[in-house]
Amino acid sequence: MGFNTSLGLGGSFSLTPTPNPTVSANNYIDFTSSDTAGWAQQYLPELYEQEVERYGNRTIGGFLQMVGAEMPMSSDQVIWSEQNRLHIAYKHSSGTNLGVTVNDASANTIALGSALNNSIRVGNTILVTDAATGLKTVQCYVSASSGTAVTALPYKQTTLAGADGTAKVFADSEAINIFVYGSEFAKGTDKMSGELKPEFQQYNNRPIILKDHFKISGSDTAQIGWVETTDEAGQSGFSWYLKAAGETRLRFEDYLETSMVESVKSADDGSLTTIDSASGFTAGKGVGTEGLFSAIETRGNVFEDLASLGDFDLLLKNLDKQGAIEENMLYVNRSLALTLDDMVAGLNSNYQGGASFGVFQNDADMALNLGFSAFRRGSYDFYKSDWKYLNDAAARGGFGDVSGCLIPAGTSTVYDQSMGKNMTRPFLHVRYRSSETDDRRLKSWVTGSIGSASYTGEDVMEVHYLSERCLVVQGANNFVMLKES
Repeated sequence: MGFNTSLGLGGSFSLTPTPNPTVSANNYIDFTSSDTAGWAQQYLPELYEQEVERYGNRTIGGFLQMVGAEMPMSSDQVIWSEQNRLHIAYKHSSGTNLGVTVNDASANTIALGSALNNSIRVGNTILVTDAATGLKTVQCYVSASSGTAVTALPYKQTTLAGADGTAKVFADSEAINIFVYGSEFAKGTDKMSGELKPEFQQYNNRPIILKDHFKISGSDTAQIGWVETTDEAGQSGFSWYLKAAGETRLRFEDYLETSMVESVKSADDGSLTTIDSASGFTAGKGVGTEGLFSAIETRGNVFEDLASLGDFDLLLKNLDKQGAIEENMLYVNRSLALTLDDMVAGLNSNYQGGASFGVFQNDADMALNLGFSAFRRGSYDFYKSDWKYLNDAAARGGFGDVSGCLIPAGTSTVYDQSMGKNMTRPFLHVRYRSSETDDRRLKSWVTGSIGSASYTGEDVMEVHYLSERCLVVQGANNFVMLKES
């Protein structure tokens, strides 16, 4: 039903009753019109003032704070020495001049690779085993040793070639392993000829300089927005520059850690001449620094595809061959964390409550509050924790090749070259440049017209960040990198 009427408003119109809303040019605001484009921003929309934290706490740092320490240094490099093994053993290797073989089985002669230092002396007693299986074992007396040649006389057979069908038979050129287990001398004989001098392995690392900055105009520091921002450090406000400045600092603090994990060191011969010339580094000097992953891959152990308790036991057998550090930290990604949980779920007596919690002063609550769960296997205690760096899609979690690291807990004793004496240091720690003049652990300063004592004439606020540091990985043979193949 329709009708026409006049309301004295300068015209007439038609009303057509309908159960559905009818849109016309006269009953709504056109937000695309130039006359009304800013209406939604002017007439108080329903506004959520808080930023949504869709990625949660985005920082990925904290790892080094949990496992190590930070110590000052005042030089361009840190040098430390590590002990070699106490006992003498030779394991056959296919590397250049590293072979240990039977030279002539009938003559009982053994040949050491020319790259090996012969520490076997006349009068030593040695155990000779085949390198292939380790099942053929013969105890021998060393009657001659010179250069790379050793004469080893078997105690229970005529020659290494065997006296009869029941003897352990070695073939000419067969790969072998040797272990010196003692000595034997006749009555009234002279002392053992020669002596063994202690040897050590020396390592070094150099600090790198990290920088970042944030810059904003003076006008924008006074700009107020409607959205209240809050960062991971707890800083909040309606000035957007607070958000940007806070994120710059948090990102830089993460870089202080991730650079210590991922960095590699170039050769000291200045082979990276392109970097030298392009970035202002001194020609002929090495750049970079040795990070955690590089140190483990170079001097430690790499274990791939840890998937079962049997695999884990193989890992323990390798630890037995190293320093056998009783307490160890496991920092792993989510996948490996679940695998380990499944592995030890059946070891109820040894899981969590069965560990000693020595690293945490025997306080289970302390360990759990820090995000650790503990278990014992064999003679080792393990404290497992998620490593956010390996889970975050914007970090290593986006690659998936590294699933975790095993890091020995506690300290080691090493000879400190700069101090000239033995020092007790954490296996893993950071050294940063510092002196009475300048502490470069983490520097920050402000320049410009806002909140600064240094005004250059530019109407800006600029926040600067700097650190100079390196990582020291001592006893890397006790570290394990866990990888996916």
